[in-house]
Amino acid sequence: MARRAIVAANWKMNGDLALVDAMTAGLKTVALQDNVNVVICPSAPYLSSLVTQANVQSLNSAIAVGAQNVSEHESGAYTGEVSTQMLNELSVKFVIIGHSERRSYYKETSTQVAHKVNAALSAGLTPILCIGESEEERATEQTETVLASQLQPVIDEVGIEKFIDVVIAYEPVWAIGTGKTASSEMAQETHQFIRQFLAQANESVAAKVPLLYGGSVNASNCEELFAQADIDGGLIGGASLHVEQFKTICSAAKGK
Repeated sequence: MARRAIVAANWKMNGDLALVDAMTAGLKTVALQDNVNVVICPSAPYLSSLVTQANVQSLNSAIAVGAQNVSEHESGAYTGEVSTQMLNELSVKFVIIGHSERRSYYKETSTQVAHKVNAALSAGLTPILCIGESEEERATEQTETVLASQLQPVIDEVGIEKFIDVVIAYEPVWAIGTGKTASSEMAQETHQFIRQFLAQANESVAAKVPLLYGGSVNASNCEELFAQADIDGGLIGGASLHVEQFKTICSAAKGK
C-alpha cells in the first residue's frame, strides 16, 4: 500500500467567509499528483461554509475539511467545546490534535491529547497528531526524548494498530510562525526518528503513517522538504492563507 501525501492548511484564528470562497474556487484548478489529499482546517465558525463551498465547487474527491480542535468528551457541560459528533454532522473528516499552541497556551497535556485522539478515532475522524520540541529542547539535544514522550501516551491509549488511521505532524515549536525552518536534512532526520520510534511497536504500521512537516513551510521551500524520504506533506500555517501560494504547495506534494 502506497503512503499517501497530505497537505493540511491550519488557518488558526484567521480567515473569513471571503477566504473560504476564494480558497475553494482556487483549489478547483489545482493539479494534484496521485495519492495526494488536501485538508483545510478553518476556525469552527467556518466549517459549515467550507463544507458547503467544497460541494459547490465539486471538490469532495480531493479536498477534505478538518477542525482545529475537538473535545475528548462526547457531550455535557463543557462550554465552548466541540464534540466529535458535531464534527461528524458537519461532514468534517480530519481534526488537528495537540498543536503546540494548544499544549502551551491551554495547557493540554500529552495524556489529554491521547484521550482526544482516542475520541476522534472512535468517531471515525482522522486525527492530525501534532508533536514538536522547543528551541531550548533542540539546543540541548532533547528532541527525540520530547517527541517520544508525546507519542508514547497516544500509543498506550489507542494501540499502535490504530495509527494506521492517524496522521502525525512534526512541528518544531521554534519554527512555527517565526520564518525559521528546519533544514531539509534536519527535518528528514527527525521524521526518520519518528517512523523508527513507531516501528519499534509495529514496522508495518509505521511504514504507512503519513508524516507531515510544519513550521514556516512556503512555496519556496516545500518542494525540497517534500522530496525527503520520510516527509509526506505539510501542515501549513501562514502560507495557507494565500490561495496561490497554497496551490503551489499542494502541487508539490507526492505520494510515496
